[in-house]
This record gives sequence, structure tokens and C-alpha cells, in this order.
Amino acid sequence: MDMRLPPVEELRRVDLELVRLDARRAELLARRAWLLGVLHSPAGRPAVPPPGGAAPAETSPRGAQNALLTLGGTLLAIAALAFTLVSWGSLGIAGRSAVLLVVTSAALAAPAVLLRRGLASTAEALGAVGLVLTVLDAYALHRVALPGTDGLGYTAVASAVLAGVWAGYGGLLRGLRLPLPAAVAAAQLALPLGTLAAGGGPAAVAWAALLTAAGDLLLVARPAGLAVRITAGAAAGVLALWTLPTCAWLSLTSPWTGAPLLLACAALCLYGARAVRPAGAALAAVAGLAAVAGVGGPLRAALPAEWAVPVYVACGLALAALWRPVRAVRVPEPVRAGFGWAGGGVAALGVLWALPPVLGGLLGPAARSGGVWSGVHAEPVAAGHPATAALVLLLGAGAAAATGRLWGRWGAVVLGWALLTALPVSLGLPYAAGLAVRLVTVAAALALAVRPGLAARGLPEPAPRPEPGPEGPAGTWGAAWASGAVAPLRPGALLAGTALAAAVASAGSVALLALDARAATFGVLGALLGLFAVAAALGAGAVRETAAGAAVLAAAGLTAAGAGAAGLAPSVTGLVLLVVPAGTAALAARFRSAAAELTGAAVGVVAVALTAPRPALLALALALGGVVAAATALRPERRRAASWAAGALFLAAAWVRLAVWGVTVPEAYTLPVTVPVLVVGLLRRRRDPAVPSWTAYGPGLAVTLVPSLAAVWSDPSWERPLLLGTAALAVTLLGARFRLRAPLVLGGSVVALVGLHELAPYVVQLVGALPRWLPPAAAGALLLAVGATYERRLREARALRERLGRMR
Repeated sequence: MDMRLPPVEELRRVDLELVRLDARRAELLARRAWLLGVLHSPAGRPAVPPPGGAAPAETSPRGAQNALLTLGGTLLAIAALAFTLVSWGSLGIAGRSAVLLVVTSAALAAPAVLLRRGLASTAEALGAVGLVLTVLDAYALHRVALPGTDGLGYTAVASAVLAGVWAGYGGLLRGLRLPLPAAVAAAQLALPLGTLAAGGGPAAVAWAALLTAAGDLLLVARPAGLAVRITAGAAAGVLALWTLPTCAWLSLTSPWTGAPLLLACAALCLYGARAVRPAGAALAAVAGLAAVAGVGGPLRAALPAEWAVPVYVACGLALAALWRPVRAVRVPEPVRAGFGWAGGGVAALGVLWALPPVLGGLLGPAARSGGVWSGVHAEPVAAGHPATAALVLLLGAGAAAATGRLWGRWGAVVLGWALLTALPVSLGLPYAAGLAVRLVTVAAALALAVRPGLAARGLPEPAPRPEPGPEGPAGTWGAAWASGAVAPLRPGALLAGTALAAAVASAGSVALLALDARAATFGVLGALLGLFAVAAALGAGAVRETAAGAAVLAAAGLTAAGAGAAGLAPSVTGLVLLVVPAGTAALAARFRSAAAELTGAAVGVVAVALTAPRPALLALALALGGVVAAATALRPERRRAASWAAGALFLAAAWVRLAVWGVTVPEAYTLPVTVPVLVVGLLRRRRDPAVPSWTAYGPGLAVTLVPSLAAVWSDPSWERPLLLGTAALAVTLLGARFRLRAPLVLGGSVVALVGLHELAPYVVQLVGALPRWLPPAAAGALLLAVGATYERRLREARALRERLGRMR
């Protein structure tokens, strides 16, 4: 800078220079930040545009190079293929050989030079072209030098040769990634195609595929390159997709041929489960299925056809037994899990096969071929199913019970009940024996429902696991569990509920089956009554209530059967059935069973419905029902509901009786309602004087006054209007005396309407005798008078409303 400038000018120039330096420094810092971002950004991630507006690169240099090399290699392969297939015939034998030798040798030799110079991507592309050229060389050799050779055999030999050449080539040039996986892929065809070319059948080809898959698994287990291991694993999976179904088909058609194949498949899958640990459980499951099919095939062939499913189920359960750890046999946990799934799946399929006899034993009695007590027994449903289905259910129940888990015990209960249900159908038992087995099923299920501790012995009580929530570490659910509001899941409760449901289902089935014969009906219903009564006496909770309700139904069925055996008409049978709700109400007062009471009430409804065709008996049934309800109302906890039910039944009985007698006077129907309702209202107001009169007396007065008023307007005689008017006047005076709004309004309204009814004929006669202009003139004069005294009338109306409002 010029030091001779004045200080002011020199200061100005120094400031300008500093500003330019700061701007340049900011630009350089921005450029530096962008360069750092490009260097450290992940591959494929778009970089931030650099300062100055330059557009970012949309691909990396290596990506562009790979794309160009791939495209170039593909074009070269296409050109070589076209040359081989199309232009081959235009050259002589020497030219053909020279072209193939030169091009293939150049393509295979170039990667070695390129790798030494660090051009790995270019070497990879040319190496791929070289591999394709070797395939074309093999094809050209077959077309020119060996045209008469069998195609399958030549392909097998060529695949083996190419696999060896490619493997050696990849071993020499370690920098190339494609030759070794390509060699593994080519080797898959050698043995299967060679066996097929030699005339081998499906079994021989399957063995060849298994040997090839074994080699693949050896490669997977070795510490080879990742690409080689992935290729070998994928190839083994593809071979398995063909080999396993073929072996299974051979096991069905030729068991002794398919069994060794399946066992070899199982061994290979187990080896694969050890080599590929993430897929260990799945491969172990496949191995287990193959082992079951391999062992079960010869056994199935040596036994009758109906034993086929039990044989496979037994093999599956034996395999599933390895699910639990055994000290003498060390099996890895994933393998044990796979064995458990495989064996359990086979057992589940066997249970599904055994279900038709269970459904036949449960639902078959509903398919009735004759009437009740006809003595005709329908053919059992699914009677042609093999009897070995019972053995399958027995094996499943035993295996489930041996697991020592809650789900296993539950499955054992279900399968045990299914076994007993299927026995009459599977064994073709006679009618009496079938009834006995079904009753034993009910008894066993009820015994387990009453005492589930025997089946739940040794099982822990699993508790619900709390989940984290917004209200603390365990949330609302965890807090409830910690405080004891959520009870742990008790194994005994689950098993008891399952057994109870089974007992009810079997009871319904045996009751339907017993309707074929009269003696069987009485015997079965009596046995069911006793079994459920004992269960209700010994059980607790839901078991007690359900058993009590079922016992009431059995008693009702037994009572109806007795009435039917005595030849009573349905309406009379309805009267007899009322014994059931009466007895239920009497016993419930001692044993306190809500289910028994509700069931008895339902039986009472059915009994009343049966008497409907005969009104006289219907009135008697309603009255008897009212008596039962009234007796129940003596209990404090049932007083409210039972008292209302008793009142309704008595009222309905009175109405039906009046209808039978031919009574049409409405007061005969309404007064029996009015009197007790008014008494109830009076008693209520004595206990609570604040109760409004509309609530205490309104319903009772309206029940009688309104129907009677309707009858007055259609009654030409003078007695009813006189009596109704007198009664309404008395109600009005009582309302005025005690200042009660409901009697005053209702009584006064009825008096006014009755008076209008009596005055109406005279008004009609008077209007007919007067001139026609007089009614309009009178109406006009009335309107003028009302208008003139409008405010006074309003005050009078307000005063009347206030007086009524002060009443109760």
C-alpha cells in the first residue's frame, strides 16, 4: 500500500481490503464444506449443490464405469451368440476353430493383465464375456464335432467340464468374483442330467440331486466366499423343492424305495440346520417331516390301510418327544423346536382325520329317522370311518398330557372328551352301550369340572405380563395387576370351564339319542338329573350355576316325559310342568342358585305357552305362576322383581278368566288393577310424603277412568254415565279436599266430559231448532266478550295454575 496517503484515505483502503478478504474466506469455507460432504457422503446419496450454482453429479465415477462395462460385456456376449448361431456356417472348419480359440483365449486372458493394472471392474466384465464364450464353445463343439451325441449326456459332461474349468479359472484369478459362483451353478446339472441320460428313473435322479445338494451344503459350511455360499445354498434349496415332493411320491407308491431317499433328505436338512443357524428351526422341521414320511412309509405298507394314519401319527409324536430336552441326547434348541413343530403338525393332521366320528357321535342323534319313542334308530353318521380314529385320538391325548404345559393339559382334556364321544361310532356299539358310553362321558367331564385340580396338578399359574404404559412403568394394566385387581390365570379354571362345556354338549347329545325309546328317555334323563345335581352340590362358581341350570332342564324333561307317558294332552302337560318352577323356587330359597331360578322361570314360560289353546287352563296356569312368584317375593333379595311378576300373573289370570266367562264390562278388567295400584301409591306416600300425586295415584286412576269414559261415549244407557260421573265427582272432591293435583285434574276432566256427553243430545236438538244465523252470531258475541275481558281471564288462568301448582 502507498504509505504516503493521508491517514483517512489509507484507513478507507485498509477497510475495503479487509472486506474483500472476508468475502473470499467465506467463499473458500463454503467450498471446503461441500467437498467434505462429497467425500463423506454414502454411495448413491445425492450431494448438496456446490456454491456457485454448479449442478451435482447424479452418479459416482465407479457407478458410471460399472454401467458402461456391464453394457459392453452384454453387447459382446450377444454378438458372440449371434456369431455362433447365425454366422457359423459361413466359415470353414479352420476359420471356425481359429475364431473361437482366439476370441475365447483373449477374453479369458485379458482379465489377468487388467487385474495387475488395478482395473478390476473391466477385468470382471471381460471375464464374464469369457465365461459366456466357453458355453458357446461347448455348444459349437457339439454342433460341429459331436453332432450325434445324446443331448442330455453331452450337457451333463459339458456342465461338469465347464464347472471344473471355471473353478480353476476362478482359483487362478482370485480378483474375479464371478467364476466360482458360476462354477457352482454349472455343477448342479452334471449328476442329475447324467443320471437321466443313463436311463435312470425318478429314484436314481433323486439320489443324484441329493448328492449334488450334499456338495452344495459342504460348500455352505466351508469358509468360502459369500457369493459362493449364497449360490450353493440357493442351489440346494432349488434341488430340495424338486427332490422332496419326488421322494414323498415315491414313499407312497414304493415305500422301500422312497424311505432311504427321505432319510437321506432328513440327514441333509439336519446338516444344513447346523451349517445355516438362522434357518435351523425351519430346516429341522423339514428334516422331521422327511424322517416321519421315511419311517412311516414301510410301516404303513406292512399294515392294513386303516392303520396308515395311526402309524404316521405315532412317528410324528415320537419325533415331537425330542422337543423336550433330554440329558442323554444333546440336540440343539433350534433343532428341537423344528422337531416339535414337525411332529406336532403331523399329529394335528391326524386329529383332523379322526374328527368325523367325533362329529358323528355328537351331532348324529339330531338326525332322527323316526318319531319320538318310535324305537327306530338312525344310522350313525360317519359310521364307515376307520375305527383306528379312536387310537389316533388316544395317542394325541396321551402326548398332550405328557407335555407338562397348560396348553398340553387343555388339549388332553379336549382330545379325551373327543375320544369318548367318538367311541360309539368308531366301534359301532349297540344302542344301549352307546347311551352308557355317552353317560360315562358326561360323568367324567363333570367330575373334572368339579375337581380340576387332578388335571392341573404341577402346573404353574401364569400371570398376565404388564406392558409399559403412560401411567408409570407398567401402565394402567400393570398397576391393576400389581394391586391385585387382575387375578392370575388359573389352570384349574380353564380346565374346569372346558370340561363343563364338554359335559353340557354330551348331555344334549345323549338326551336327543334317548328319545328313540321310552325307557331310555326316563333312564337317561334321570341319570342326567342326578349327575348335574351332584355337580351343582359339589361345585362352585360357574360350574355350580351351570350344573344347577342343567339339572332343572333335566327335571323338566323328565316331568314332560312322564306326562307324555301318561297320555296327557299338551295343555295339561303345561300344568304339570309348573311343578318344575315351583320346586326350583322352593329349593332356590335354600341353595341360592340364580341359574336354577332363571331356568325354572323359562320352563314356567314354556308351560304357560302350552296351555294357551285352552283359556280356562291358561287362567289356572297363570294363577299358579302368580302363586309361585308371590312365594318367591317373600325373599328379600327377590322381592321387587318377583312381586311385580306375581302381580302381572295374577292380573293376567283374572283377565283370562273374565274372558272365559264372557265378561265384556271394562271395569271388571280395570278395577282389579286400580285398587292394588292405589293401595301401593297410598303406602308409598305415607313413607315419603314428597312423592307427587301423579306418581302415586295417576296410573291407578287413569287405568279405570279412561277406559270407562271411552265406554260411556259408546253406551246409550244411563247407568254407566251416572256411576262414572258419581265416582269421578268423588275423586274430584277428594283431590280438592287433600289438595292433590292428579285426582283433581283427572276427576274433574272426567266429570266435565261425562256431563258434555249427557248434554250433547239436547244441544243437538236446540241447534236444530234455532235459525241458522244464530250459532255464528253467538260465536261472534262470545269472541267479543272474551276479547274485552282478555286480561282478566289471563289473571284468572294464572291464579288457577298457581293453585294447581301448590297441590301435590
